[in-house]
Amino acid sequence: MTEALIAFTTFANEADAARVARVLVEERLVACANLLPAARSIYRWQGAVADEHEVVVLMKTRKQDWTALLSRLHELHPYETPELLALRVAAGAPRYLAWLDEALAPEAR
Repeated sequence: MTEALIAFTTFANEADAARVARVLVEERLVACANLLPAARSIYRWQGAVADEHEVVVLMKTRKQDWTALLSRLHELHPYETPELLALRVAAGAPRYLAWLDEALAPEAR
């Protein structure tokens, strides 16, 4: 098993989130994406504090796929500066981690 990551990003609406998530799964850059609507984001942008409703997308991937995921997300995302952060998975159900590895296997691409 390679090192698993949970990466996350945000979108202004569910349609954009679903469109990008589907492409990333189809291209095997992420094994799974969970869309969490109704998030509220408060952040500083272009010198002002913004307060927006967004959709958070949690994506399961591998560390070895990070660079490709980062590049592709920037191509697909409508934001000028999309958020993309990743957290290492410290532990997980062995069968789930095996599925994740299989879903992202290079030979499956």
